[in-house]
Amino acid sequence: MSLLDLFLEAGNLKRLPRTGWLLRGVSNPESIADHSYRVALITLFLADELKANGVEIDVERALKIALLHDLAEARVTDIPLTAQYYLDKGKAEKKAVMELFIKTSTPREYFRLWREYEEGLSLEGRLVKFADRLEMLIQALEYERAGFSNLGEFWKAVDSLRKSEFYGHFREIVEELAEGRKEER
Repeated sequence: MSLLDLFLEAGNLKRLPRTGWLLRGVSNPESIADHSYRVALITLFLADELKANGVEIDVERALKIALLHDLAEARVTDIPLTAQYYLDKGKAEKKAVMELFIKTSTPREYFRLWREYEEGLSLEGRLVKFADRLEMLIQALEYERAGFSNLGEFWKAVDSLRKSEFYGHFREIVEELAEGRKEER
């Protein structure tokens, strides 16, 4: 696989919808690429904030992880939570990422960075996981404000954000988001 082939395949992310929203009745939901872009943007701002507050974090590494974290979905799609009970999503994504990265001329570092996210092996990988959940909740709030309902299952992620090592740094954002939802109901 050439780099051009990789770039073309990554283009699938622009066309593939986030299926969790589809299953909850959101018409014309965001694409995986839409989601990934905002995860990267959130990661940039959160990592810079952490660094400004004395936390030793590699902002560039965090951004690389954010950009790569959903690339496997170009092949396996966005497998909704309900389907994950029947499939081994992690195994499927690992195989897809290995094929995408190891069978191209891309550095093996990209596979390691993806694993840091998947397995929470680094501060940067865990920050991207936090940003990923935060982005999902921001999107849920936007959809609820647009009149969509039946999105309660997504809000369970607030608990994982509150348990995160980053909660102390970003408590205000998490609580403002949770409060914003209460105002919508």
